Amino acid sequence: MSYAFQFGAVWAYTDLIAGGAIETLRLSAITMAVGLLIGIVGAMMRTGRIAPLRWAAAVYVEAIRNTPLLIQLFVVFLGLPSVGLRFTAAQAAVIALSINLGAYATEIVRAGIESVRRNQVEAGLALGMSGLQVFRYVVLFQALKAIYPALASQFVLLLLATSLVSQIGADELFHVGGFIDSRTFRSFEVYAVVTAAYLLMAVAFRALFAGIYLLVFDRRSWARA
Repeated sequence: MSYAFQFGAVWAYTDLIAGGAIETLRLSAITMAVGLLIGIVGAMMRTGRIAPLRWAAAVYVEAIRNTPLLIQLFVVFLGLPSVGLRFTAAQAAVIALSINLGAYATEIVRAGIESVRRNQVEAGLALGMSGLQVFRYVVLFQALKAIYPALASQFVLLLLATSLVSQIGADELFHVGGFIDSRTFRSFEVYAVVTAAYLLMAVAFRALFAGIYLLVFDRRSWARA
């Protein structure tokens, strides 16, 4: 029995697909910003001199990296209401994804911080800079440049991981795909289109991150141009 592809049934829901893709991009952008901030703070704690902060950051990183993201989503969306903290599906998605990304970003940024030569830090301190100023003006830029490829890859993985938030009812692309499938019963066509949309977004993000690297970190290429 042959199967006749009918993508026209899917194109009738183009507006919904576009809306789901936009919501996916919105969730990703917010989570990337918040997760990176968490990662920078966490890396500062892990590399700092205050032992309780180092231990707290280490526990956070190990707890998040060694438990499934889906369970973390359920804890935030379904578990926290039992202690009086209620969030919408979109809010819970941002919180859980940011916490998850923050743990991975903490380790990535920490590796970047430790790659900066110690004598540069000592030179900054010798010039009268505070520890925070040394981190901001001496360490941070070099650390981010060193770990930028790994961080960019983690961001792309985050974009793809947003599909999990459909399990708590967030209206992102995969959730929209499931809705369209339930209306059209054209599963192959629906998920082929959804897959292509994720692929296009991932490739676009990689190109964007490559452009940011050239603009911010690879100044020599601009000088040659």
